[in-house]
Amino acid sequence: MDFIDFKYVIPQVFASREQQDSDIWQQVVRFQKGQLYLIEAESGKGKSTFCSYIQGYRSDYTGKILFDDVDTRTFKVRQWTDVRMRQVSHLFQELRLFGELTALENVEIKNRLTGFKSREQIVQWFEMLGIADKMNTKAALMSFGQQQRVALMRALVQPFDFLLADEPISHLDDTNSRIMAEIMMDEARAQGAGVIITSIGKHMELNYDKAFRL
Repeated sequence: MDFIDFKYVIPQVFASREQQDSDIWQQVVRFQKGQLYLIEAESGKGKSTFCSYIQGYRSDYTGKILFDDVDTRTFKVRQWTDVRMRQVSHLFQELRLFGELTALENVEIKNRLTGFKSREQIVQWFEMLGIADKMNTKAALMSFGQQQRVALMRALVQPFDFLLADEPISHLDDTNSRIMAEIMMDEARAQGAGVIITSIGKHMELNYDKAFRL
């Protein structure tokens, strides 16, 4: 996939508003593979909704969302499954880890589906992110910041044309934010992928190709 196009998209819950002060909603916007984007938003402006539309979890909008000129409203379940496994990876704001599994198991359970990364690469990421000593700790017993790092690794153990990162560093200090950004961008560049980062406050300090206000 080379492009994601939003054409006059507006969530139905916002449709009655007379004024849409947004760079995304009710606009024509193209996200291009290989580019880096920042979407800044205040709470309640539809940041997570935006991500859900791209992943096909919600369709309560008017307008069109196109993947390489194909309207995503025409996609069947099998097509959305392929999108989520091979084209668009999503680092969820709420992380969605399995609390009863260890940090390593949370990453490996997805990697077993994709077969995309070696065990050695995953262990190296744990070391780089400073949580090698937490690999065998259950996710539910880890801090939110530690869980964010595990969630990032899980998002990267698959092929993708675009990576959606929803509030990726909200609970991290500057050092760990920088390391996460480096790992994420190294993997995106290796795949020639586009990256869309959303934030309501603190965001990764990167050289964005374009920034939007939601």
